[in-house]
Amino acid sequence: MASSAAAKAAAAKAAAAKAAAAKAAAAKAAAAKAAAAKAAAAKAAAARHEAAVSQHPATHVAPRKRRPAAAPAKPFLVYDSVTPETIPGNPVIATYADGPNPDTPAMVAGRTNVIWISITGYDYNASALDIEPGCASPSQAASWVSGRLTSHPHGVAILYTMISDWSAVQENVASLPSWMKSHIRWWIADPTGTPHIVPGSQATQWYWGPNYDISTALPGF
Repeated sequence: MASSAAAKAAAAKAAAAKAAAAKAAAAKAAAAKAAAAKAAAAKAAAARHEAAVSQHPATHVAPRKRRPAAAPAKPFLVYDSVTPETIPGNPVIATYADGPNPDTPAMVAGRTNVIWISITGYDYNASALDIEPGCASPSQAASWVSGRLTSHPHGVAILYTMISDWSAVQENVASLPSWMKSHIRWWIADPTGTPHIVPGSQATQWYWGPNYDISTALPGF
């Protein structure tokens, strides 16, 4: 009985081992078949891609490299004067293109950034109009902006005025085409003596001095 049981156990063990080997072989064959199918699919896809590129070479464009973002610009000071030679250093300056005593290019020689101001409302090469008593009136604003931007459609039209007259100037330019109004920059006089920006303006003149005035301007002014 003992030897017969041992022989039976050995036979069962051998059968189990044979079954396991057959199962492993089948799994190996299935894996190999799947790998072959995957490789064939990849090869076919590569062939299709190559054919598409050869037929449409202009549409195959290498990806662009991402450029680093530019540092944000910051507010800056603008000094304006009828005697620009009295302005210290080399800041952005504003001075007068027409009127009874216009400044000349020689008076701002060596200055890097100059804003030319018209006080008559008829100089369209000037980028700013001075609207205050003794200079242009609020009723001239729209006409000057139109002339300025017709001559310089990619430029800006800066309107300088007192905060008390701002609403009158805004009303005068309200009927201009929207593209012209988008090029208007508001430069508002509010001489508190403290640097600030009047809400809605792109520059605020906050200091009046004996030789020059000072404004704070936003980027894009």
